[in-house]
Amino acid sequence: MHILMQEMNPYVFYGTSKRYKAQVALPVDESEDEMACSDEEDEVIVTVRQGESESESEDGDEDEDGTTIMVENQQEEVQTENEEPGDGKNGEACQQQYTRAKNLVWKKCRTILPVPQWRGRLPKATDVKHPAEYFRGLLTSSCIENIVEQTNLYAIQCDPSKPLKVTVEEIEQFIGICFFMSIFGLPGCRMYWQSATRIDCVANTMALHRWESIKRNLHFSDNLKQAPIGEPAYDKLYKVRPLLTSLLEQFQAIPIDENLCVDEQIVPFKGKHPMKQYNPKKPKRWGYKVFVLADSSGMVYNFEVYTGCISPCNGQPDIGASGNIVLTLSSIIPDNISHKLYFDNWFSSVDLQMLLEKRKIHCIGTVRTNRLAGCCLPTDQDMKRKGRGAFEEKETIYNGVTLRAVKWHDNRAVTLLSTFASANPATTVMRWDKKKKTTVQVKCPSIVTKYNKSMGGVDLLDSLIALYRTKIRSKKWYHRVVFHMFDFAVVEAWLLYRRDSRDCGIPPKDVSSLAKFKAEVAGCLCMEKKTLKRRGRPSQHTEEEQPEKRPKTPVEPRPSTLVRIDQTGHWPVWVERKGRCKYPGCSGIVKVQCSKCVTYLCFSVERNCFLNFHKQ
Repeated sequence: MHILMQEMNPYVFYGTSKRYKAQVALPVDESEDEMACSDEEDEVIVTVRQGESESESEDGDEDEDGTTIMVENQQEEVQTENEEPGDGKNGEACQQQYTRAKNLVWKKCRTILPVPQWRGRLPKATDVKHPAEYFRGLLTSSCIENIVEQTNLYAIQCDPSKPLKVTVEEIEQFIGICFFMSIFGLPGCRMYWQSATRIDCVANTMALHRWESIKRNLHFSDNLKQAPIGEPAYDKLYKVRPLLTSLLEQFQAIPIDENLCVDEQIVPFKGKHPMKQYNPKKPKRWGYKVFVLADSSGMVYNFEVYTGCISPCNGQPDIGASGNIVLTLSSIIPDNISHKLYFDNWFSSVDLQMLLEKRKIHCIGTVRTNRLAGCCLPTDQDMKRKGRGAFEEKETIYNGVTLRAVKWHDNRAVTLLSTFASANPATTVMRWDKKKKTTVQVKCPSIVTKYNKSMGGVDLLDSLIALYRTKIRSKKWYHRVVFHMFDFAVVEAWLLYRRDSRDCGIPPKDVSSLAKFKAEVAGCLCMEKKTLKRRGRPSQHTEEEQPEKRPKTPVEPRPSTLVRIDQTGHWPVWVERKGRCKYPGCSGIVKVQCSKCVTYLCFSVERNCFLNFHKQ
């Protein structure tokens, strides 16, 4: 139920009322032990509009056992039983006449459903590429060239007397500096150029004034071609649409794994924009919402940025906002290969799972009991009296599709719905007993085990992005989306690198961490085929004032392979202190370093290690 509050409610604080807080406070037996597949995803989403002080909230729908279930607030209309599904906003002829499931016949069942065999296969990698190559495979050269063109155009539109004249190399250096900033994490951008907190890999790449000019004019689309507000062609994401489209094309070309999940993530943002959402159940409560299709390892194959309206998927019936977004994201999944798809109770419904099963996409999802038409499962009080580990299973057939609903009680009751999994064979899991002060064995249905194993892919992706998030303050609302997509691409590239490393048999200890991988990408973007422009007066410190500590063990050459062989900006520089030549097989003591690689190398007629070191 959607309620638009016309007047400010004194009991509302950031979109959540005290009455709502009293409803969702559920008693839990063991507070220390949270179940991974519990109903804690029942959440309220508040859309904050620019210039409005009112907030939108909604009432809970109370099901038959008295449990209050909060339904997520979406801005599109909710279809009732008397409405025709084909009468949506798009009104396309491909919309099928469809009647939602109601009054299904459920019966108890103890049989075991056979698990469908996945008929797909992931290609095996034969070699592991450089980190920068993985990243450039996602953020392509055509996308970079579009950024250069639109950034220069926007700078001229703002002030024709001051053209920016940015190049592809400078855009790559700008992105590389943003990645270095996400790794070092200083509180202010200008601190990377200040003498007290200077970071050489940032300050030596580009001048502060130039970097801020590129950031101020960074653009992806021509503002003069944007459709006015109110027209059908108007797009809220027009400013970043080319970037999103380019990344989507590359993500959708990645071979898809067997186990997939659909969930939402929040791009942190607290500025003023109508797309901003408030979700009190998320770690970052304010921001843009993105729906993501990923596998259990966090690798993304499809995503959709929420703009306030979710339209039905082309060629599919309208089953509501939560089901439509799953059908849209799963449209890239090939049919009849027996992929497994997992989602939580906001997405899950009988109609959604039936439509996916028709395409041989098998599903498991937690489900709200008021979406199981005609299914009479035991109440939470009855399950609690039976004790931890008690479960009940019921089965129905809907349009030729067999559905299983399982209700299990651990710390509290949870209901799951599936088209291929069942409760048996049940296993045991270890849980902490607060009364006995020890761990006990609790009976766990098979459907819960499968769900917990494969559902957390999007949450894992969020945690990886949050480790080294690009936190650059800006007055432009779309910059937060842009920097999030850059971090998105880096994490995706690292996951591809890990997959190839596993296929090639590389030990896990030799696989680069995300921080090292991102630093390698940033270093190549800043240095490969580019001449570093060092500005300002030379340092007044001498070698005696800052003695260099020699490492006790041999170290690898500082530059990466791509930087070493790019044949750009490598010049011999004579230094005061001697060092051993780093060319393999040479043990000469020299006073010559490469200006770009900062590596000791012989530079003479007899032993020209300098030229050999920079060859392939």
